[in-house]
Amino acid sequence: MITNDGQFIRQKVMEHNKWFEECIPMIASENLMSPLAKEILISDFADRYAEGLPGKRYYQGNIYVDEVEIRATELAKKLFESEFADVRPISGTVANMAVLFAFANPGDTITTCALAQGAHISTCEFGAFGQRAVRSVNYPFNVQDMNLDVDGTIKLLKKERPKIAQFGLSVFLFPPPIRELADTFSEIDCLVWEDCAHVLGLVAGGQFQKPFEDGVNIVSSSTHKTFPGPNHGIILGSNLTEEEEKKIQKAVFPGVTSSHHLHSMAALAMTLAEMQVFAKDYAVQTCRNARVLGESLYELGVPVLCPDLGFTRSHAIALDVSAFGGGKECAQLLEDANIICNKNMLPSDTSSVRPSGLRFGAQEMTRIGMKEDDMKMVAELVARVVRKKEDPKKVKEDVKAFKKGFTTIKYCFNEGEEAYRYHKLVE
Repeated sequence: MITNDGQFIRQKVMEHNKWFEECIPMIASENLMSPLAKEILISDFADRYAEGLPGKRYYQGNIYVDEVEIRATELAKKLFESEFADVRPISGTVANMAVLFAFANPGDTITTCALAQGAHISTCEFGAFGQRAVRSVNYPFNVQDMNLDVDGTIKLLKKERPKIAQFGLSVFLFPPPIRELADTFSEIDCLVWEDCAHVLGLVAGGQFQKPFEDGVNIVSSSTHKTFPGPNHGIILGSNLTEEEEKKIQKAVFPGVTSSHHLHSMAALAMTLAEMQVFAKDYAVQTCRNARVLGESLYELGVPVLCPDLGFTRSHAIALDVSAFGGGKECAQLLEDANIICNKNMLPSDTSSVRPSGLRFGAQEMTRIGMKEDDMKMVAELVARVVRKKEDPKKVKEDVKAFKKGFTTIKYCFNEGEEAYRYHKLVE
C-alpha cells in the first residue's frame, strides 16, 4: 500500500511530466535522453557501486560495469578525437573540481571569464574555484562580440602568467579565440582548459570548434546540455603526459567521487554510441534553429544580442529584455505561457537576481523534431508575451496546441512513435 506521502510525490512527478509535454523547452542547459539511455538509467546499475578503474575495483560485482565503462571511454575518445577520457565524474562541476584538484593548488593563478560575461558559477569565488582557493583573474571582454578581446587577453596572459588558462561559458554564443592565443600559451607555458558543458554536443557534431586542434589540453563537461545524455560529467584530454592523465584519474577517485553513479555512466555510454551516428545531423540542425530563432525574434522587435554576427554559432541566444520589464519578469511571464527559459545576466548587469537578459537554447526543441519554420512560430509566441504583453494564459493554449506536433525524440537509435516513452517510463 502506498502512503499519502508516496501518492503525493508520485502525483507531482506525473503532473510535471504532463506539464512539460505541453511546454516549449528552451532552458539552454537541459535536454532529453533517448528511450534506450533512460531504460539503462533505471536498470540494476542504479543500485550498484564501484570505486576505482575497470579491473582495479574495490568492490566485487563489476564484471559488466567494467565492460560498459571501457566501451564508454573508447567511444568518448573516438567521438571527441581525444587521447584521454574519464567518464566517472558525476556532473560538470565535479569534473571541474577534479581538474582543479589535479592541477591547481591554493594560491595558484587561473585566468577565466567573469560571471557577467557568461561564465559558469563554478569559476567564481563562491564556486569551485573559490573552494580550491585559487586566484581567479578575468579576461577582458568585447561586449559587442560577446567574446574575448584577443589583444587584451594576450597582454593579460603575459602579465599574469597563469598556471592554467581556463575557458568556457554558460552563455556560449561563439567559440573562444583559443587558436589565436596558442603562441602566448606556449610562451608562458600554461595548461589550457576548456569547459565545454554547453557545447559538447555541438563539438561532437563538428559544428562549434575542435578544442584539441585549437590547442586545448583538457576539456571538462557535463553531459546533458547540447549533448543529450544523463546528468553526468566527463573529462577529455590530449597532449597530456602519462603523469598528468594519472593526476586526473586520482583527482576523480578518490578526490571528488566515491562511486560514480553507474547508471548514469552507462546511460552516457549509450548516448555516446548514439552520437557516433547522429551527432552531425543533430548539431547542424540545432545551430540552424538557434540562428533562425534569433533572427525571427529580432525581426519581431525583441532585442537579441550580436545581430551583426548572426546572433550565435551555438545552440544559444541571449536577449536583452530590459525594455520589457527585465529578465526576471519576462521569464515568469513566459513560464505562465508554458514557454520555459531562464533569466540571465548580460555583461552590463550587476545583479544575478534581477538581470536584464534571457537565455534561450534550441537543443531540446531540435531533439523533438523542430526545424527552422517551427523556430519562427516559437519566436511569434515569445514576442506575444514579451513585447506585446498578451495574457500568458491565452498564449498558453496556443503553445499547448503547437506542442502536440512534437511527440517523438529524434536523433537516437529507436526513433519512432515508441521514442516518446521519455515521459512514460515512470508511470
